[in-house]
Amino acid sequence: MGGGRKRRRDGSDAPSIHPRNRYAAAAPDFAALAELYPSFRPFVSVSDRGRASVDFTDFSATRELTRVLLLHDHGVNWWIPDGQLCPTVPNRSNYIHWIEDLLSSNLIPPISSSSGKVRGFDIGTGANCIYPLLGASLLGWSFVGSDVTDVALEWAKKNVESNPHLAELIEIRNANAAPFASESEAIVRENILEPVEDAAMQKPHVLVDVVKESESFDFCMCNPPFFESIEEAGLNPKTSCGGTAEEMVCHGGELAFVTRIIEDSVSLKNSFRWFTSMIGRKANLKLLMSKAREAGASVVKTTEFVQGQTARWGLAWSFIAPIKRSSTPAKNHHSFMLQGLRRGHGAFQVLKSIEAFFLASKLSCKLDTSSFSVNVTLSDEQSEAAILHGDDYAGSPEDSSAKLESVVKGISFRITVFEQIPGTLLIKGSLLNKALSGTFSSLFSQLEDTLRMECVSKAR
Repeated sequence: MGGGRKRRRDGSDAPSIHPRNRYAAAAPDFAALAELYPSFRPFVSVSDRGRASVDFTDFSATRELTRVLLLHDHGVNWWIPDGQLCPTVPNRSNYIHWIEDLLSSNLIPPISSSSGKVRGFDIGTGANCIYPLLGASLLGWSFVGSDVTDVALEWAKKNVESNPHLAELIEIRNANAAPFASESEAIVRENILEPVEDAAMQKPHVLVDVVKESESFDFCMCNPPFFESIEEAGLNPKTSCGGTAEEMVCHGGELAFVTRIIEDSVSLKNSFRWFTSMIGRKANLKLLMSKAREAGASVVKTTEFVQGQTARWGLAWSFIAPIKRSSTPAKNHHSFMLQGLRRGHGAFQVLKSIEAFFLASKLSCKLDTSSFSVNVTLSDEQSEAAILHGDDYAGSPEDSSAKLESVVKGISFRITVFEQIPGTLLIKGSLLNKALSGTFSSLFSQLEDTLRMECVSKAR
């Protein structure tokens, strides 16, 4: 599996499994697990070359693999009946670790908690109850997991009770039970967002009336119903993860369901530090980012989850005012000195090396030999990728919209070479578009490292 991280066509690193994921360094060893767990052995095939594999189109195989991974790597006893959604442990772990990153970031202040422990809310925990079990076993978090079907509630409770060492950390709650929210919370909902469809909005709330009036949480999370019909849900022949209609299908699909979470978040903005959801379609991610901003979110963050050939996205938003940054303005100018140049590496040769560096990264460059400068522009797609995965937060929805509009027009900067004295050059970078100064700083730092390796004598 050599060759390092895969690269996208735009030259950026392709997303990979979260570095803290237990399976980031090495995928599960099916052969070793089959030796340790006889019940898993019938589902493992070994090729002529000795490579062990599992048939992921077989529900029984994927369920047994999940059971074995949870037991072997997490000390969690687990089972689900036939037909229920079977989660993949590495993918679900990515989501948990991303939330851990959000909570440890300094974007927004922490909420006050008497216990000091992290508390999460899992919307639609399912019979598998995977997120509370992983969050509790990996990080000691406490959870409320909600659901609406009798089978899901019954088996989620069984999975919690099968793990006495975690049972005190996890509460399973019936979302169809009597409402917990205050009357004022139920009245406060206004038409801040346009519903996807009226029928979708008539369904029970996912958070309002389920969260108790006095409760506060560090985050909520959700693996929403991705599909609009059961036929659409069965279109992938490469996997068999099961799933009931309630788990897989929602009128309006994930767009409608996550829109309902956003609407509920307006009423519960003071009860949660972060609202999050997994997203199955990138086109929906952009729409839902806009809806979160329209709802008044002060911070919007995204990520991409990767497991094998499957890509999912994470969306997070908060109504808490961001922590004020230092009054020091972002640096839009950077420079460094190159001293002790190798023979044949004058100003012109270094200028050509700068051009080659950005061309290798698939960036648009224009070399100006008269001014000894290189003008660099990121494409719309590269700029959009930078804002989706980098610095996407703003103090207000208006600021967010303005920033997004400016960034999508492209990031432009100029690199200029000045000869100070023979053998010494000054390399100066100037950001022409002030958006995403962090991206510019990172690129300039990489350029400096490259030029020092290529152009400076090792004796220096």
